[in-house]
Amino acid sequence: MNNRITKLFNIEYPIIQAGMIWNSGWRLASAASNSGILGLIGAGSMYPDVLREHIQKCKKATNKPFGVNVPMLYPNIEDIMDIIVEEEVKIVFTSAGNPKTWTIWLKDRNITVVHVVSSLKFALKAQEAGVDAVVAEGFEAGGHNGREETTTLALIPIVKEQLEIPLIAAGGIATGAAMLAVMTLGADGVQIGSRFVASEESSAHQNFKQIVVDAKEGATQLTLKELAPVRLIKNDFYNQIEALYKKGSSVEELKTLLGRARAKRGMFEGDLVEGELEIGQISGLINDIKPVSEIVADIIKEYNLKLQEIQNNSML
Repeated sequence: MNNRITKLFNIEYPIIQAGMIWNSGWRLASAASNSGILGLIGAGSMYPDVLREHIQKCKKATNKPFGVNVPMLYPNIEDIMDIIVEEEVKIVFTSAGNPKTWTIWLKDRNITVVHVVSSLKFALKAQEAGVDAVVAEGFEAGGHNGREETTTLALIPIVKEQLEIPLIAAGGIATGAAMLAVMTLGADGVQIGSRFVASEESSAHQNFKQIVVDAKEGATQLTLKELAPVRLIKNDFYNQIEALYKKGSSVEELKTLLGRARAKRGMFEGDLVEGELEIGQISGLINDIKPVSEIVADIIKEYNLKLQEIQNNSML
């Protein structure tokens, strides 16, 4: 496969493994890159010295391109960016912030920059800021999400109509069929998160991986919109949030319940009761835990099969 995304990142397939907090360490990123896609280290859950260690280990584990995802609202952002430059990382995905803040600084240092958005408005702002590509993430996605609640199926053609730079689709994509669908709608590539959570190389706790595999349709819900919208598996912690909403609780009460390190507690430490369990709607279609190489092979095989079916049907 050869298109604007494979050329931009020098990868074999136009697939990006999402840089997810508590899931995307060097093992996942290097395995993804070694499978012909772009692996991302998720810096959002790492102190600067931990990020440096993961970058160095990733460089030893792969000679293929990989990048770092940086949520810009996290602390120590200056230290994180300095480490990225010092360690000669060539690809950075930014999210949760204004792309104007760091894009030119990174590009002046010969780094390819991609920004994650949830709407056409912010896609165009990212393009104006000078990013090399945009990830447009639909409402189906896990973790922190946009307030617009636009689904991937609607978002991609809306953004494609006005965007000039390469477009990467995200949200609800875990199969080759879904990849083909969004690329037919105009995406140049896809970013996949939830499917790679349930991989052998993911740094997520085994308990979290298993609950993702066990999840059925309707197992997740977008909540905490007053703080930062986030899609969670419905567990006891989620039920506590809902109880506060029913009482008409204040934003401060929601913040108190959320506290600190809920995501680490759930996804990294495996507390399925009190932890924050961030995953996408597509978890209802994930039925096993596999090596990254097999996941990628399955996606590409299905993509090619579905494409061939469409081509065959068009000739009837």
